[in-house]
Amino acid sequence: MALEHAILVSLTERDGSGYELARRFDRSIGFFWGATHQQIYRVLKRMTEAGWLSNELVPQDGRPDKKVYRVSEQGRAELRRWLAEPGEPAILRDELAVKVRGASLGDSAAVLAEVRRHRDRHAERLDVYREIEKRDFPNPDGLTGQDLHQYLVLRGGVRAEQSFVEWCDEVAEALDRENR
Repeated sequence: MALEHAILVSLTERDGSGYELARRFDRSIGFFWGATHQQIYRVLKRMTEAGWLSNELVPQDGRPDKKVYRVSEQGRAELRRWLAEPGEPAILRDELAVKVRGASLGDSAAVLAEVRRHRDRHAERLDVYREIEKRDFPNPDGLTGQDLHQYLVLRGGVRAEQSFVEWCDEVAEALDRENR
């Protein structure tokens, strides 16, 4: 997937400025597809030049005008094309997994510390996802359309983080046993 498609999805859900879009990436879409603010601005320019987006300058008091982006019909056609295109299943590419595999080649206590650090970060992210779920989707059985789709992606994130926390616990327990 290209960043362009993540931006098309986000701007189809709600028009916004580059700054607003970057904040959405920081708080929601970025949990699943990361991008720096600089990348987002570069891609917005490229997408506008390609005709996938249009923008409108909105005057602001005491600040420069704000450029608000919206998806054009060309952009909607590209999004429909991409949504219908078969994709490849995700492949786990994780630096921690390679470190665990190579733990016997170096300092396995340092690898264990890294596993615990990762476990804590994934547990924190899991807590954030659960809070979002509780706040935004208190009654998931009645969801449809965009709300249902956002909920399903969030549930995928919850399950992925749960799985990673459990794996880190398993690895830490095994490395602890080995180091005794």
